[in-house]
Amino acid sequence: MSKPTMVRAPSIRHTRRWPASLAVVSVLVLQLLVPPQVNALPRWLMPALGGLLLLPLVWMNPFHLRRDEPWLRPVEVTLVAVLVAVNAYYLAGMISILVNGDPNQGKVLVKSALLIWVTNVVAFAVWLWEVDRGGPFARAPEHAREAERADLLFPQMTVDLDGWKTWIPGFTDYLYVSFTNATAFSPTDTMPLTARTKVLMGVESAISLLTIAVVAARAVNVL
Repeated sequence: MSKPTMVRAPSIRHTRRWPASLAVVSVLVLQLLVPPQVNALPRWLMPALGGLLLLPLVWMNPFHLRRDEPWLRPVEVTLVAVLVAVNAYYLAGMISILVNGDPNQGKVLVKSALLIWVTNVVAFAVWLWEVDRGGPFARAPEHAREAERADLLFPQMTVDLDGWKTWIPGFTDYLYVSFTNATAFSPTDTMPLTARTKVLMGVESAISLLTIAVVAARAVNVL
């Protein structure tokens, strides 16, 4: 009599959290490089504040999303909102230099613009990652939780092709959406569906446009 064949249950692949955490840490490190002419705040303030907000998130889910706590999303959204607010403050300082500052501070303007633009892209990528369909926990197939309605319409969600029917966006997808929105100043292949994502993408486009406009204005002055 043959022995019954043992069927091994498929392993659960948990959604990765470390790409988003690494992106936030990189942005906090960039805050140390902002020129003092633009940043009147203590240089250590933003990395310290961001580290305090990031610590419980990393402690709960260091590499993958395994433990869902109701207070985690508000903490993450607060962290991103603080980053965006401080980034807008840096942008205001950069515009002030262009209008009233030393005309020979071209290197300061270019360096500040680059840091502000990169921070803008990463911050809004994390923000979109956290709000789309109720957040990464609600979207993850390994968690028995009903997701909210979609905030973003990805191209993969509109095609009926083998291998894409159960596709779930990861952080890299939201980073790409944020990058293209900051570059084109409008949505490209992924469309915002809800009012909150339209507001977020609109604010990101405005910050990016103003940042690039300052550098362009400086270039015109040089010419």
